[in-house]
Amino acid sequence: MNAKARFVKWIPSLLTVANLVIGVFALVWTYQGDTERAALLVVCGMVLDGLDGRAARWLRAESVFGKELDSLSDLVTFGVAPALIMYNSVLQHEGWLGVCLTALFPCCGALRLARFNAQQRPSHYFVGLPITAAGGILATMSLCGDLLSPAQLVLPAGMLILSLLMVSRARYPNFKRVGFPRSAAVGVPLLALFVIGLFRFDHAVVNRLIFLPLALYAFIGLVQAARRRQAKLRDDADAEPFESGLK
Repeated sequence: MNAKARFVKWIPSLLTVANLVIGVFALVWTYQGDTERAALLVVCGMVLDGLDGRAARWLRAESVFGKELDSLSDLVTFGVAPALIMYNSVLQHEGWLGVCLTALFPCCGALRLARFNAQQRPSHYFVGLPITAAGGILATMSLCGDLLSPAQLVLPAGMLILSLLMVSRARYPNFKRVGFPRSAAVGVPLLALFVIGLFRFDHAVVNRLIFLPLALYAFIGLVQAARRRQAKLRDDADAEPFESGLK
């Protein structure tokens, strides 16, 4: 294998490492108190997380090494960083409860990643809310305290729900394997430039625009899980008279 071929094979891993670097920068900015920029970095990490897997499939560079590296990067960028953004924004005033919630979120994220890595084959849906979506929701939700009142109650409750959704059996659509038209190669960068330009003028608007569709994605999983449970209960109720007759 020549040098060019080796470099091509490393492109997905370089994107994953870039995602990890973004997560570290988000942690630094959170420590410095700049949670708005830190939240936007988490969202940028979501874009890179979607690109590295697609690049690996396009370049036929999928590997166990890349899968494990991706999980470790995700835990930092979408587990630890959003949890600390929330702690810096709200939970630092909640004493030990805030500390426990801050630790719970990345722990549930790690369990979610471990379960995903243990899957034997890919599926068209995710079991449990993906940590990428959960981290994006949490990072942007922490900056929407004026919309989610009372923030001291709603934001910690939302963080707990997101943590539990990651380790739940709720099913979520897997968009990573959905093909995009060629026009997306132009549309996505233009959209990214628009968001970056808007961020320079109004941080809050950008974070809310990103939070709303992500929150809707999490809500879809809850609705589908409730419907499946109701269908199972109806099936059990219908089967009970039949089983009683057999006895």
